[in-house]
Amino acid sequence: MHPFVRRAPWLAVLAAVAQVSCSDFTECAPVDAASAALPERLSGTGLFADGSMTVPGADVRAFTPQFPLWSDGATKRRWIRLPAGTRIDTRDMDHWQFPEGTRLWKEFTRDGVRVETRLLEKAGPRPEDWRAVAYVWLPDGSDAVATPAGQRDALGTPHDVPSASDCFGCHGGTPSRVLGFSAIQLSYDAPADSLDLEDLVASGTLTEPPEGRFTVPGNDVERASLGYLHANCGHCHNQQRPESDGPRCYEPRNSLDFRLRVDRLGALEETPAWRSGKDDDFEPGRPDDSKMIQRISKREAGWSMPLLGTEKVDADGVALLRRWISEMKR
Repeated sequence: MHPFVRRAPWLAVLAAVAQVSCSDFTECAPVDAASAALPERLSGTGLFADGSMTVPGADVRAFTPQFPLWSDGATKRRWIRLPAGTRIDTRDMDHWQFPEGTRLWKEFTRDGVRVETRLLEKAGPRPEDWRAVAYVWLPDGSDAVATPAGQRDALGTPHDVPSASDCFGCHGGTPSRVLGFSAIQLSYDAPADSLDLEDLVASGTLTEPPEGRFTVPGNDVERASLGYLHANCGHCHNQQRPESDGPRCYEPRNSLDFRLRVDRLGALEETPAWRSGKDDDFEPGRPDDSKMIQRISKREAGWSMPLLGTEKVDADGVALLRRWISEMKR
């Protein structure tokens, strides 16, 4: 059995901040038996075919969200596998519900090193019945080992692997619990080897398929900015967070809402990001005076944004949002 390793320092700092500011954040619940029951090796999860650690199985499909999550420059690959004969419940087009047994994987490569592959599995019939763990790759690439406690600077890179419980600091923020595989994220011409919304409709995978794609409003800068906020901020900052019968898990309690919604795409001014952030988190025409720019331009524990999963400023993301705010009119 592999030893558990200590939590990354930024998580410990965040936990300390939570204790003095419990109205904003709290620690996630400990790893439960469900997550501990996941396979110990990535080779046992069904991602790869015939024992290969490079070729996905025939029933595993790649996907790429059109608005990616910043992960300190890591390169990522993602896959999904639905149980045979099942469909995704899309009665709520913003919050898809996945059949029991669904598995999603996300692989991280940092500085040319394949570091970890995360697994998210639907373990029961209820919306909250998900379990997760990260598999850290062995140095020879022969397999990856479940590491429920996370790992700092994995494989000699600056990449910190999250603990299994901390996965739901982000994934617990939406009723779907799945991030990146959604109606809005798949509404584009995906790469040839990746699923998009049209593929899912054509295959009969959705219980209530939409009539077409969902288009984010605005010009190129506005669309990209709204998508950036959706992917990087919306899993915490939204007003449709699910109820929890356990401790709150990095749950901000404020009026901000950065998630895109399919029924609010008629115009920029209809989007939750515009309605909740204008004149509060961003000042039209004045990026230097905008709290959003101030907080994403630094990495200070307990204050900078995003709070989780990043130690390095996304310079391109900052430049994009600065341009958006600079061109923004009241």
